[in-house]
Amino acid sequence: MQKNTTMINIQNYLNGELVNSLSGNWLDNCNPATGEIYSQLPDSDQNDVEKAVIAVKSAQNEWANLSNEKRGDWLLKLAQMIEDNLDTFALAETNDNGKPLWLSKNVDIPRAVSNFRFFATAIQHFASESHTMTGVGFNYTLRQPIGIVGCISPWNLPLYLFTWKIAPALAAGNCVIAKPSEITPYTAFLLSQMCVEIGFPPGVLNILHGLGSKIGSAIVSHPSISAISFTGGTSTGAQIAQTAAPIFKKLSLELGGKNPTVIFADCEYDTMLETVIRSSFTNQGEICLCGSRILIEKSLYERFKKDFVEKISQLKVGDPLELESKQGAIVSKQHFDKVLGYIELAKQEGGNILCGGFRVQLKGRCENGWFIQPTVIEGLTQNCRTNQEEIFGPVVTLMPFETEDEALSLANHSPYGLASTIWTTNLQKAHHVASQIETGIVWVNCWLIRDLRTPFGGMKASGLGREGGWEALRFFTEPKNICIKY
Repeated sequence: MQKNTTMINIQNYLNGELVNSLSGNWLDNCNPATGEIYSQLPDSDQNDVEKAVIAVKSAQNEWANLSNEKRGDWLLKLAQMIEDNLDTFALAETNDNGKPLWLSKNVDIPRAVSNFRFFATAIQHFASESHTMTGVGFNYTLRQPIGIVGCISPWNLPLYLFTWKIAPALAAGNCVIAKPSEITPYTAFLLSQMCVEIGFPPGVLNILHGLGSKIGSAIVSHPSISAISFTGGTSTGAQIAQTAAPIFKKLSLELGGKNPTVIFADCEYDTMLETVIRSSFTNQGEICLCGSRILIEKSLYERFKKDFVEKISQLKVGDPLELESKQGAIVSKQHFDKVLGYIELAKQEGGNILCGGFRVQLKGRCENGWFIQPTVIEGLTQNCRTNQEEIFGPVVTLMPFETEDEALSLANHSPYGLASTIWTTNLQKAHHVASQIETGIVWVNCWLIRDLRTPFGGMKASGLGREGGWEALRFFTEPKNICIKY
């Protein structure tokens, strides 16, 4: 596709400069709230990756040999630039993704700032081990940069998860070739502009836009790129592993989820109800950590169902720029159709739609936008596709349970194992269920409270490896043991 001069022109950031793809081809980018094409991004391919690799090779040694403090200073400059331009970044995120503007301002962009600040300072406290062998000698471990790493991020939390990857990679002394989602590229482009403005060292960070099937595959398969950090769908993660494993690339894969929310009758009810509404439908349910399978102790089931449905029915789905809108637009027409397709599937599988289930047709600016009512479904079996497959939208199912063992059985009956939430005031029960539930992240009486020092990732089909804190810095370094004999 040729460039449309009336559109915003998103560019690649390569070797310290903003450039078009070598092919000169372009992809359209839509605002999900209006359904309109408002920008174009480069349709990059393996030739752009090759050029980025050449740039990285010339920058790698100098960047790796900078002190941790100086690398951290560069990350802190980026953090400050984002914070100083928070409103610009937030509006860009909302226009690109469809999420409410208040959510972009209060969560997405501030957390991107926190990612840079955290890893800018964490690298200064990152230490390796030494082991003394009495009377013989000692060993010490060096943790050195891997070299060139590829970071591929998703569309649901665009800048937040993009910085979640590139910040620890850069802090650890690696040069990065990064690909943001082609569905939500705008804030990564704004970050590129910030890099140019502060004079970020050329070649150290390269941001290439385009399709996963072209530019993403080229990054994964390039022999000079030694590690891949990917967040996205499980099927795409499997394809990446098939390519990367035979050539022994280091892999970190944060994949899908079908997260259980387990509610016991002894929970603190009002706090639980308010939080479960957020954990079900924040960001239109397009967060890998949202609880899409809600399991409720039978004695509490009818009360919860009545109150939950009543409150969900009152959530305003509307223009993401309006403060009172609690839910915005679905990220793309393709994903919009997928979510509606799962709602129809749920009906075919015997599900009872308690509320929602339809497209929301707005007037005015957003009349052609992709909006779906928050949807609550009951009456489905645990084995049905609706309860087993990741929908990644504003759709949750309700299921009752009678015993703790049954709750665990239902919660663990899934190919996924990313996150779970447990609601109970019984401390012994909380510890037991948390220890037995098969997810990499467990929240007890809360949701989405994040400490950036903790390991983040899932079990089973939800991923490979962990991100966050020391886990991320360990992933982006190679350990080398050195043995010294007395």
